[in-house]
Amino acid sequence: MSLNGKAAAAASRLKTDTGGKPDQIGLDGLTLFVIHRGDRYGIRLKDMDSKLRKDFAGRHWFPVQPAYRVTAKFVAYDPPKLIAVPNVLGETSQMPSPGYVQFSLGGQLLRLDPVVEEDSLFFIFHDATSGKGTYPPGRFLHADFAKDGKVTLDFNKAYNPPCAFTPYATCPLPPKQNRLPVSIEAGEKFSGSPNH
Repeated sequence: MSLNGKAAAAASRLKTDTGGKPDQIGLDGLTLFVIHRGDRYGIRLKDMDSKLRKDFAGRHWFPVQPAYRVTAKFVAYDPPKLIAVPNVLGETSQMPSPGYVQFSLGGQLLRLDPVVEEDSLFFIFHDATSGKGTYPPGRFLHADFAKDGKVTLDFNKAYNPPCAFTPYATCPLPPKQNRLPVSIEAGEKFSGSPNH
């Protein structure tokens, strides 16, 4: 057995994924670490020899389209505002949002509320393609923090949450204000069966 790649010699308190990188235990080709979701703790298990992993056919993307790379106006909340972010467990967390972005796409003026994830703005959104070519609950998108009141949103980089690939993930879902009435035919597609 190993702890963070080194032989584990004694019992020790494990760091969860709350602060970023959790402590990882290695055992017979398996990797385990502690996850923290709301007021619950769990063990995430990764098996490099999993049949699902070996049979994975890869990810599929829309062709890159410059029209889906937009410059948005950033409007700061002062102070940052808590927004309700649901998850696949049926729970809702109050997460801080530094502001919102406003942009035009498909001839419509739209807005999205991000939360902060590590060193970027993190958007969880649903659009008119959700369930019709993209993952039904919605997709994720990261963007750099605002510079001079602007944020670049490149929807060509929108990607599926882990829940699109395994029923054992605990993904956040789009907050109600991040449900867009337009089709965003950019970023990652989805052709499987939703796990949730």
